[in-house]
Amino acid sequence: MDDVLSIPARTAAVTRAALRLCLARAWAPVLEVPLPNGRRADILALRPDGGFAIIEVKSCARDFLSDGKWPEYREFCDEMHFAVDLDFPQELLPEDCGLWVSDGYEATSIRDSFQHKMAPARRKALTHRFACVAATRLAAEVDPVGAMERRAALLSD
Repeated sequence: MDDVLSIPARTAAVTRAALRLCLARAWAPVLEVPLPNGRRADILALRPDGGFAIIEVKSCARDFLSDGKWPEYREFCDEMHFAVDLDFPQELLPEDCGLWVSDGYEATSIRDSFQHKMAPARRKALTHRFACVAATRLAAEVDPVGAMERRAALLSD
């Protein structure tokens, strides 16, 4: 990946590549999904089998080393992956997580994730949350003013 990319540009490129890999796998990805524990998954993807994958995007070693929150995502997915660029020091990442590497346009899965099945009640609640987040964002694309008015009304309640 180009060394002159800023951290936000690098993050955006890796995120787009990870989304492309999700779509190639027939997964339905949604960005920045708030989780019930107060954390926010970079990408939460619904797999065709009804399982969930979380893809955590890391732009550089410092980004990974300064973020100790990612273990708290595991209870809200069946598999956990890290998406990084070609320059990322891969030895830093836990071996039980999937590893996706981006060339700036596409991502390739280098290592599969360990599978850990969620409890049925948690899966049902997460599926509902996923659907609500996705539908709300889609509605906001169609009617941004209505979405802003709805957010304002919720904040005033």
